[in-house]
Amino acid sequence: MARIIIIGAGITGVTSAYALLERGHEVTIVERLRYPAMETSFANGGQLSASNAEVWNSVATITKGMRWIFRADAPLLFNMRPTYHKYTWLAEFTAAIGKHRANTVETTRLAIAARRHLFQIAEREGIDFDLARCGILHFYRDPATFAQARKGNALLREGGLEREEVSPAEIAGIEPSLHGDFCGGFFTPSDSTGDIHKFTSGLAAACERRGARFVFGSEVAGFDLRPDGVSVRLQAVGGLGEGQAHRPQDAIAGDAVMVCAGIASRGLAAMLGDRANIYPVKGYSITVQLGDEPSRSAAPRVSLLDEDAKIVTSRLGDDRFRVAGTAEFNGINRDIRADRIKPLIAWSERHFPGMSTRQVIPWAGLRPMTPTMMPIVGRGRHPRVFYNTGHGHLGWTLSAITAELAAEHLDNLPAAA
Repeated sequence: MARIIIIGAGITGVTSAYALLERGHEVTIVERLRYPAMETSFANGGQLSASNAEVWNSVATITKGMRWIFRADAPLLFNMRPTYHKYTWLAEFTAAIGKHRANTVETTRLAIAARRHLFQIAEREGIDFDLARCGILHFYRDPATFAQARKGNALLREGGLEREEVSPAEIAGIEPSLHGDFCGGFFTPSDSTGDIHKFTSGLAAACERRGARFVFGSEVAGFDLRPDGVSVRLQAVGGLGEGQAHRPQDAIAGDAVMVCAGIASRGLAAMLGDRANIYPVKGYSITVQLGDEPSRSAAPRVSLLDEDAKIVTSRLGDDRFRVAGTAEFNGINRDIRADRIKPLIAWSERHFPGMSTRQVIPWAGLRPMTPTMMPIVGRGRHPRVFYNTGHGHLGWTLSAITAELAAEHLDNLPAAA
């Protein structure tokens, strides 16, 4: 048994903690905020989507990005103000185009493997997270885009995903509530959706029942690395009251540290002598409150992905409908912009006219993206430093399998002297 310190209580940190507890380790989770799953793991699109595993590194993505660059309502928004990190990240993103096929196939395989682990965890721990195994429907308006998507679909199938091409008539049969003119699509029956915040919060409670210790309201001030162990120096973040159960400490000692801190992982890695090239790519969501029966009937049950608008949807129980999209390259900026929320509402009203949008909750989160679109999972330069971070838009989808892979790296870690 080893003593592991995990930095971050989002989906990757909490699933990593659970995987380590299953292996008999002692786990302490350090979180800057007062509760788990309060940043990127709070209100994402909800999709557990192997069908969305195609990495973005392609000439087609760059071409679309250039075409969208001056559109205020474009799916991708790029702040032209130069920063060294943004432009070097983009250079590495472009350099990874040659790995598009290999990374897409590998991501697909990981996403398929992740399902089994996540469903087993939820069943074992009795976690209700509005899971819906209704599949995911991708649809297209533009025939040229649809033709290009067939190439991506071939890579997903190479990775083992069962996914079928569907006609406009079949789209209407799969999700009758969807209004619009489409040229075709793809349907993945094995994909699903769920509330990432409810799952992560429920799993955090399960970890506590299994003996994990959470230290909330603390951020990392520094690390002390030794051949036989590590210490994490902490400083308190404002907001914890005197009655809070888990008080910040000055330092925590352990046998190893694992960084699962989303966009903060880049700075923490630098403190540890490593490079984690993670850029914050902002995404937005709205949660439509389905407060009346007509709205509940008009909202879709099947999860959707509008490939032309780059918008995804999830039905979360009977009374919530999640709509998410956009990729904004604007640094560490969590502002919820009205001009980015408005297109999500307009899209919802256009495609589901019988659904009321009177009560809509907006949200924005920062996806931790690497230039290759592949997560960073494994050991750092120091033998007692590990990472499970940088999952980008697929953190929810991949979390259960990368947690297992990260935990495997610690299986042979020697105990501190």
